[in-house]
Amino acid sequence: MSETLQMLLEEQAIDRPLRLSAGRTASAVELAIYDDLAAVEDTWRRFEAIADCTVFQTFDWLAAWQRHIGQRHNVAPAIVVGRHGRNGEPMFLLPLAVWPGLVRQLSWLGADLCDYNAPLLAAGFSDSAAADDFPALWGETCKMLQQRPRHRHDLIVLAKMPEKLDLQVNPMLMLGGALNPSGAHFATLSEDWDPFYQAKCSRATRHGDRAKRRRLGQFGEVKLVTPRQPGELSTTLETLFAQKAKAFARMGIPDIFSRAGYREFFIDMAVNPATRGMVHVSRLDVGGIPAAINFGLIFRSTYYHLVAGYDDGEVSRFGPGAAHLRELLRHAIDIGCRRFDFTIGDEPYKARWSDKTLKLYDYTRAVSARGWARAAVMLACRPLKRAIKQDARLWNFFTRLRSAIRSRVPGHRAKPGP
Repeated sequence: MSETLQMLLEEQAIDRPLRLSAGRTASAVELAIYDDLAAVEDTWRRFEAIADCTVFQTFDWLAAWQRHIGQRHNVAPAIVVGRHGRNGEPMFLLPLAVWPGLVRQLSWLGADLCDYNAPLLAAGFSDSAAADDFPALWGETCKMLQQRPRHRHDLIVLAKMPEKLDLQVNPMLMLGGALNPSGAHFATLSEDWDPFYQAKCSRATRHGDRAKRRRLGQFGEVKLVTPRQPGELSTTLETLFAQKAKAFARMGIPDIFSRAGYREFFIDMAVNPATRGMVHVSRLDVGGIPAAINFGLIFRSTYYHLVAGYDDGEVSRFGPGAAHLRELLRHAIDIGCRRFDFTIGDEPYKARWSDKTLKLYDYTRAVSARGWARAAVMLACRPLKRAIKQDARLWNFFTRLRSAIRSRVPGHRAKPGP
């Protein structure tokens, strides 16, 4: 950063817009920060209707997270809106938040339940002069936040940032950072199920799928059920939470659904009339057994496969989870989705269906002495964590070891955090 630009940044008052020039084009960007979601709701909703973003940047998803989880932990939203100085139209929106504690952490709002964390971008933003200025805009944003007592922070942790939003390069990557330990995967869907299925699976594989389906049928009728009524939706999700609790225990992973507010968040998203249209909850019933359950999201012709579980009893020997996934892929095609997004994670089953991958990035930076130690540990552990996750043998060994260790810790519970 040039000395002139540095002086310009230092002269900006907290309530004044930042105006910069980049290349041959003059850019005027006015920054505003909101800590009250209601105050920015109208702007956010209008912008998300036309902006490049994922389902995890929608107002409804993040407002529900703050209502059920953020408020319980005194998380302070910090919604940054960058507007064009000439016409006042939003150019980008950053849904940020500050977590309290001895080390105050600036992260994405709802980061723990967002498989992708990112800004909302106006069409063509990545080709604008403001995009070239983005590191300076980010620097001014951080300065403004540090001048607000509620938003002061010691550490910046921005995780799971996708390399692209639609066709636009994510400007957050201009800040630096490193690859997240996991990638993301999605399948481009065709207009009909049969050609898609045949293209993805060999004849032998399809024969094996049919054989397992027949074996499931020995336990009773196999059918896909989509609950509609609030009571059935809640009951179905409680069963999913119980299935996931067992799965987490087997893997030695803390149960996120034991955290305060997390069950309520998912149930509210599913039953609330305002958000029910973007949520898809379904079960694969085998006789009277809810053999597999999922919680998915639908946004802009994309089906997001978010949370899935299966019964670990006798039916588990015949792949109810895999059978359910095939039904979900078929359903996504039937309702006109063009993409099935498996989101973050490199589980082997995703390779069978996916034709695209998405790189995710993490950015960590200490901004005070208190944040240095934690940042150093996080930065040192990240390459090791990625190496373990990207090697199947190491990951399986680590999972077994972690499960054995956690099974010996009585009353172990997951701790909340961004």
